[in-house]
Amino acid sequence: MHRIAFAFSAALTLFAGFNAQAHAAQCGNSSAGYAAWKQEFAGEARAKGVSAGTIQALMATNYAQATINADRGQRSFKLSLDEFLAKRGATTIVAKGRQLKQSQGALFASIRERTGVPPGPLLAIWGMETGFGTQRGNQNMLASIATLSYDCRRSEYFTEHLYAALQLIDRGALSPSQRGSMHGEVGQTQFMPKAILAYGTGNLENSANALMSTGNFLKAHGWKAGAGYQPGEPNFAAIQAWNAAGVYQKAIALMGKQIDGGGE
Repeated sequence: MHRIAFAFSAALTLFAGFNAQAHAAQCGNSSAGYAAWKQEFAGEARAKGVSAGTIQALMATNYAQATINADRGQRSFKLSLDEFLAKRGATTIVAKGRQLKQSQGALFASIRERTGVPPGPLLAIWGMETGFGTQRGNQNMLASIATLSYDCRRSEYFTEHLYAALQLIDRGALSPSQRGSMHGEVGQTQFMPKAILAYGTGNLENSANALMSTGNFLKAHGWKAGAGYQPGEPNFAAIQAWNAAGVYQKAIALMGKQIDGGGE
């Protein structure tokens, strides 16, 4: 991934031009209509100023069946908190997180100074999302997001991310061959394209940049320096903004507290 260096306000202003346009290409629920959808969507994207080279990259994508299978099978979010923690290896995440908090103390102090976010929740997110960078995904990002934009289940949501991805590719901030996770998340803490535009700082495959960007996200969603982040406390809402699954939110808060030294 090339370097990402967008000003926050400028990125939102640029993205608004894409987001304001209604998405009209016909969605579908199988691979059968994907080729026709690409043709229709390409016309819309071209009219909104997406470059010919980026549109060509979109047209070269294949329907990502593995992404659809993953989207339909997110069963872990239906587990109890204890089951979810066990399945995701919470004990290992907390232990590794405590080590990294010590070994990268200067980095986390800098992030806390700039965003108000302590190390615990950042390390919990990093560990939960990619096993501290060891499992960043190997799916074609553009194909994953294009497939989900075409898919009728959450077409509007992923269409916003698709236009953001096309803008990032146009600017050289992402490559058309960028690899990521099943839903198009990229980098050490798994940012979606729209979030990269708004909060991304540098190459998100770099852990320091990804962690700073995650701090930017949480700050932008109301994080207050020094306030608590457990359920019912002021900063829990920022964790909720990061991921919509309740069991995930509680797991991040709990692991973060344990990493920060506030519980076993």
